[in-house]
Amino acid sequence: MILDVVSIFPEYLAPLDLSLIGKARREGLLDLRVHDLRDFTHDRHHSVDDSPYGGGAGMVMKPQPWAEALAHVAASGAHGARPRLIVPGPGGMPFTQALARELAEEPWLAFACGRYEGIDERVYEYAADELGLEVSVVSLGDYVLNGGEVAVLAMVEAVARLLPGVIGNAESLVEESHEDGLLEYPVYTKPASWESSAGVTRAVPPVLLSGDHGAIAAWRHQQRLERTAARRPDLLHSAAALTTQDLAITAAQPSDAAELTTLQRACWVSEAKANDTHDIPPLVESVDDVAHGLLEWQTWVVREGGRLVASVRARSHPDDPATWQIGRLMVAPDLQGRGLGRALLAHAEAQAPSGTAAYWLNTGTRSDRNLRTYRKAGYRVQPGEGAFPGTVDLLKRRR
Repeated sequence: MILDVVSIFPEYLAPLDLSLIGKARREGLLDLRVHDLRDFTHDRHHSVDDSPYGGGAGMVMKPQPWAEALAHVAASGAHGARPRLIVPGPGGMPFTQALARELAEEPWLAFACGRYEGIDERVYEYAADELGLEVSVVSLGDYVLNGGEVAVLAMVEAVARLLPGVIGNAESLVEESHEDGLLEYPVYTKPASWESSAGVTRAVPPVLLSGDHGAIAAWRHQQRLERTAARRPDLLHSAAALTTQDLAITAAQPSDAAELTTLQRACWVSEAKANDTHDIPPLVESVDDVAHGLLEWQTWVVREGGRLVASVRARSHPDDPATWQIGRLMVAPDLQGRGLGRALLAHAEAQAPSGTAAYWLNTGTRSDRNLRTYRKAGYRVQPGEGAFPGTVDLLKRRR
């Protein structure tokens, strides 16, 4: 990734030579170039600011130095490439982990560090209209700093650490605060029992010493919920606390078709990747197709906080009424791993008519996660290809 930073205090960016970001620069993962805005002035005093039109306190950064500096940066790209321009400022969009991930996909970012009362508004127009840059004004938080340099330090670190090779253990990025909307759980290391200088002994929670990975995962998730509720309740969508104990399963309505279509897309992307094909009905069906399916299948949905988060459908097999077909079992990706899918599957099984002898499911031949879930629920893979190309059928005898 190429990073260009324009500032009147280039030395402010020196900390980016330290720690993992500095290491990434030395290894060539980051090409960070810092430019002094005053190099693009032409007067004896290298002036970059002047009084604001319309009056008011403070000074405004002049358009001429900024125009030349940004043109210089933009011209350094090969084959007409252009950077995405980020201007830190309290009047911009919030800088979030989601935005950091978005920016990490960019090959080239440029940062314009404003000072005083900000940069002349015409600079933004010039950058977009004449240089062809995508301009994003981004706020580090709901407070005011003296300039954009502090914000750039934070943004560069947040973005750069997401690049492949910058963080040694990439898996550590997955469970961090804000990666899925929740704060991170508490962490502990040796010794298991620690005594402070005041003589107070504090022990690691016993569940972390149990070796029961399922119990540890459940404890950590509960800790994330409680910590988020205590520290950042604004982040805690009601669906985040959804458990099998308070699952409200209701019959789907025709008006649910659009949301079901969206949920299908979200849930079956991983299936497409696992099975090397996007030619899967849930990914290619239209809203009308999904609405028609509601007429042919009994469909149930789960809503939480107004959001449709899970669904399943079932019907008696058209050619064999003794077989109860179950399909489209799906849980929103951010809520998977909590047993919601298993609870929905049990609900669908419980709706089978009295003459049912077996339950039927179908999934991709390489959908390993699905296959593990269904085997745990008592289903067995049937010989040969399933009802659709690249799939297998699974059966479970009704007791």
